[in-house]
Amino acid sequence: MATINVYTESTPNPATMKFLVNKLLYNGSLDFPDREKAQSSPFARELFKFNFVSGVFFASNFVTVTKVAEVEWEDIEGLLKDFVKGAVESELKVQEIVTDENVNFEGTETEIKIQQILHDYVRPAVEQDGGAISYKSYDEGTVTVELRGSCSGCPSSTFTLKAGIEGLLKRMVPEVQEVIAEAM
Repeated sequence: MATINVYTESTPNPATMKFLVNKLLYNGSLDFPDREKAQSSPFARELFKFNFVSGVFFASNFVTVTKVAEVEWEDIEGLLKDFVKGAVESELKVQEIVTDENVNFEGTETEIKIQQILHDYVRPAVEQDGGAISYKSYDEGTVTVELRGSCSGCPSSTFTLKAGIEGLLKRMVPEVQEVIAEAM
């Protein structure tokens, strides 16, 4: 078995830290914004046993952990790094029920174009910051998306949404006038 390396990266959201590993954890993304939603994930359930963990998000080769305000990263980062390393080495499952995450865009020609741009250009950038974005709807020029992981509640997500995502979609799909985020 190859040695599992874990390293951390801060995210734009000061309450979240990204724990990257040199192995694919999950093909797609999974968000567990609270303990109750983590029942299908043995890995997330174990993380929530730490009383300072308030959210867990998985995508490709990382897990993003959201902490409670009362603790500092310097006090828990090493502990979480060791936990993630051990969990990956023991092959603790990220998801018990296997879901098929095949990319399948539906809707009008405009909706499919929007979904393709979000998937090809926006998703990789958002994942770099420890988050995820998903398309919800398109109605009369307004695109609604859902932000998860470190993007949920992040101070800079509004700016990213308006300056980055909205600007890109307006340039590539002239019908788009506005992009809004639906709260989780």
